[in-house]
Amino acid sequence: MCGICGVLDFNNNAQKWHNQLLKSNELLRHRGPNSSGIFIHNNVGLAHTRLSVIDTSNNGNQPLADYSDNYVIVFNGELYDYKTHRKDLENKGYKFKSDSDTEVLLNLFIEHGESFLNLINGCFALAIYNKANNSLLIARDRFGIKPLVYYSDYNMFVFASEIKAVLPFGINKKINDEALNLYLHLNYIPAPLTIFENVYKLKPGHYVKITCNKFETVQYYKTKITTNNKISFDEASEHLNVLLNNSVKQRLISDVPIGTFLSGGIDSSIITAVASEYTSKLNTFSMGFENESLYDETKYAKIIADKYNTLHNVVTVSKNDLLNEVYDVLGNMDEPFADSSAVAVSAISKYTKKYVTVALSGDGADEIHAGYNKHYAHYLAQKNSFKNKIISGFNPLFSLLPKSRNIKFSNKFRQLEKYSTGITKDNNSRYWYWCGFANNNYSNKILLNSNNYSDFKFYENITNDFNTILLADVNLVLPNDMLFKVDIFSMLHGLEVRVPMLDHNIVDFMFTLPADFKINNKVQKNLLKHAFKNYLPEQIINKPKHGFEIPVRTWLKNELKPLIDHYLNKENINKQNIFNSSEIEKIKNKLYQFNTKDSPNTLWNLLVFEYWYEKYFS
Repeated sequence: MCGICGVLDFNNNAQKWHNQLLKSNELLRHRGPNSSGIFIHNNVGLAHTRLSVIDTSNNGNQPLADYSDNYVIVFNGELYDYKTHRKDLENKGYKFKSDSDTEVLLNLFIEHGESFLNLINGCFALAIYNKANNSLLIARDRFGIKPLVYYSDYNMFVFASEIKAVLPFGINKKINDEALNLYLHLNYIPAPLTIFENVYKLKPGHYVKITCNKFETVQYYKTKITTNNKISFDEASEHLNVLLNNSVKQRLISDVPIGTFLSGGIDSSIITAVASEYTSKLNTFSMGFENESLYDETKYAKIIADKYNTLHNVVTVSKNDLLNEVYDVLGNMDEPFADSSAVAVSAISKYTKKYVTVALSGDGADEIHAGYNKHYAHYLAQKNSFKNKIISGFNPLFSLLPKSRNIKFSNKFRQLEKYSTGITKDNNSRYWYWCGFANNNYSNKILLNSNNYSDFKFYENITNDFNTILLADVNLVLPNDMLFKVDIFSMLHGLEVRVPMLDHNIVDFMFTLPADFKINNKVQKNLLKHAFKNYLPEQIINKPKHGFEIPVRTWLKNELKPLIDHYLNKENINKQNIFNSSEIEKIKNKLYQFNTKDSPNTLWNLLVFEYWYEKYFS
């Protein structure tokens, strides 16, 4: 994986942006510490900073030109089937200067044009320049595993792996109010929006082509529901097993050390079990929390590590270790992102990078196999049962009971209140309500109160087919929260993370299957568990889901209280005129009450924004 950046100057003078390209490369250095380079020709400038994984020699450095020197590419990602494509291209007469997957990718474009994007298996954000017609193509992989942002005005088009690398080109920084309100609801900002006006995320499965200053955006891939009711459960199970084995095997291709994240959950355990069949002495990595047994699952990880005889590494982080990571995470955000598990992702990535350059993870499984608690809630809600009517009738009582995520019984009350409110809503409103983490009654700029956001549609209509809920998560939650988090906070430490569960062959197959293959009254991830039941011990298969969490409430009341006092004080809030300081004071006071409700997560959301705001607007 790497960092990419580029500019297309509509006045045909890319040379004037040389210093900005250098600056962008420096800002992306953490993504690619091994080498960097710049290419400028006529109206286009390209910059690249490299994390060497395949063909680590200088021959694989970028920007990289083809054998004829007519095309140039910058590429962040991996092409897992590059050896097969290279052989086909060589049979057609193509010559290569390197053993890299990047050069294969470039020649695939030369041979097939934009349609090459549908032929490849990989994760990527890329740009290809055609010298002959001064055209530029930028593209992002099918599911948004790798990030890509862009800015355009009358003078230029700029793109980069991260927002920070676009800003040196003199872009006016103005907060997008629509994006801010989405952030306050979701904890993240969904594509195509970013926190800045006129800076956009390229949506997954899309490319942009610019020729003669004409800007064209095309969707080349879309996940579709095409249910096949003829396949049996056992047939589907066998096929999923084959697909995931192929996916893991492909993602073990590397010229540098490789391992797996092993949390002890079912997803990472399956990835580790399968990878162990193709790699001797696989490196595995788990993180334990000192004096925080609620968040520690290393004992389950050890069960899998022992079973498959891996080279298991456990980092036990102290409170101070994690707190230090908080400041690194906050300091490296280009836009507000309040998924607090980013701190844990950053910590395990920093440790893992000491041993390997590439790690496989189980990300993506929950979205396509119905693994989240909210999925079970949606499943029950759609039943429209008599039990639901009874629960909804108790909603006024639930609102009076103490609620906190950090205490087991009061967390149940919190969940019941949210469930009893959600089941009274229609499918779309319920989905959006359960995607949210806070009621935005503390903003002076409340613009949005439903899932109808301007001209952007973040997910398609949800019906009584449960697959539509999973598809909504694939389009909304997966790229904008889960994959964004893993990429940004692993690449912060120069670690490449690959996600075998999101091979497009697997995703496409899963959306041909009936929903009840995945979830029923008793089991979530039903098909996945059945397909790999012989790989995992019973205690792993049947273990309840456990999130990758950190103790936010405790920290905000103690170690992080100085940040609350600094960033969320009345004077600072009133000066900004973005939030209502009186309402924020109520939320702060709620943190110290027995019935905290969602105040810890709301305060974390606000704190992340304020920390970011001071960095970019002070």
